[in-house]
Order: sequence, then C-alpha cells, then structure tokens
Amino acid sequence: MSSSEQPIGVFDSGVGGLTVASAIKQVLPGEKLIYFGDTAHLPYGDKSGETIINYSKHIADFLIQKNVKVVLIACNTASAVAYNELIKYLDDKILIVNVIDPVVNYVAEHYQKTKIGVIGTKGTINSGMYEEKIVETDKNIQVASLATPLFVPMIEEGFVYDDISNAIIRSYLSSNVLKDIQSLILGCTHYPIIKNQIRKFFDFNVDVLDSANIVAQFLKTQLKTNNLLNSTNSSVPKDVFYVSDYTSYFDAIARMFFEERINLVKRNIWKE
Repeated sequence: MSSSEQPIGVFDSGVGGLTVASAIKQVLPGEKLIYFGDTAHLPYGDKSGETIINYSKHIADFLIQKNVKVVLIACNTASAVAYNELIKYLDDKILIVNVIDPVVNYVAEHYQKTKIGVIGTKGTINSGMYEEKIVETDKNIQVASLATPLFVPMIEEGFVYDDISNAIIRSYLSSNVLKDIQSLILGCTHYPIIKNQIRKFFDFNVDVLDSANIVAQFLKTQLKTNNLLNSTNSSVPKDVFYVSDYTSYFDAIARMFFEERINLVKRNIWKE
C-alpha cells in the first residue's frame, strides 16, 4: 500500500523527461522525485517495441525498489508502446501515469474542430497513439502526424539555438503534412527544449503545446484522487537523479531546469 510521503518515480530515455520533472517540482514542490534517465539506450524512438517494453519494465522495477508511490513514464515513445504492458506487468500494484493521455484530454477540452499537428519520434508516430486517441475523443479534430527523429539526438548532443538545429527544424516543419495546422503537440518530452525555435518557425501563429505542465497538473489530480498527495510539512528530501550512462550535457540541462547542481548518480541497473 503506497503512502503519500513516498517519492514520485519518473523515467525517460534521457534529458527530455527533465522538462516534466521540472514542471512537477513547480506544481508539487512538496514532493520528492526519483528520476531515471536511460542515457545508455537513447533514443528510444528507433528501438523495437519489444526492446522498449523490456527497458521500461526493468526501470519500473528499479523505481519500485526505491519505494516510489507512482511511476510516471516521462517518455512519449515508452508511453505509446509500453504503458499498457506495464499496467499488466505490475498488476495494479502501483499507480502508473503516461504523458499521452493528459495531453489528449487537454486537446479535447480546448481545441475542438481544429487541425492539430503532432511531431515525435518514429516510435511514437508509428504507433498512431495520439491520432487514435484524439479522434476517439473528438471526431471533429483533424490530426496531422510527422516523425522528426533527428530532434532527440540533436538535443542530446547539445545542438540547440544554433544554425544546425534551426536547419533541421526548418527541414522537418516545412513538410506539407503540417500545412494549415492551428496547434502543434510536441509529442516528445525532449522537444520543449526547442519550443521557442519551433514557435519562431511558425511566426508564433501556431499554439505549440508541450506536455510538461499539462502532465504535472494531471499528476497532481491523480495523486489527490488516490490520496497520495504529500501534505506533510516536514522538509522535502533531496531529489535523486539516476542515469544509466553519465553525460555532461545531462548535468548541464538539469542545472538549467533546477537552477542548482542536482544529485546525479550513474547506475547501470542492467548489471544489478
């Protein structure tokens, strides 16, 4: 039985989930986070479904060993491919939240009768999960999906706010697939890092939706509903960030989001 004072477990393939972790700390400052970035295996977007499910199960086991009260899949590819498998695997023993359903619900409430673009990894786009769930919720919403697989390695290698990243962004977003969209879902938690560049490409005429704050608000509601919201006044233990392979860029991005040096630990959970 989970208790409210247990930490929140978050995992992603790399730095992208830090956008969600940062939003959670803003919305839920009294909660402790245990984060796992699977930097040794990124990007997940070009991996097989079987491999992603295997990684996700292993990481979920690790987080549960750390006594978390909820597992948040802060990766769109893993959310699309592994979420249902994790629910079966963990057999309702713990609350599991993905980053797709909260965005779908938000879109259904705020963007009726519009054309919405979705960009993400090959794994996310090929799953068809966003389009399927949005249309299932509201048939009047038109969904245009485009895979942008170079964005994750570009961001992980630190190519942001420069000519290289602008050229890659321009090359993808010029696609006719996204013609006449009114809003754009950033279907990967890495993408908010280049959100301003994407908004600029569209001359700020397209609503660019990143999932971080939407997911954080959804998580807060879920914790309340399940009586897992930490309401104690005791000091919050320091968050812990695990990575399967250390990268200086992860450390730099984490400091940018959290405005301090984070507690970063390299942990190869596949050898434990």
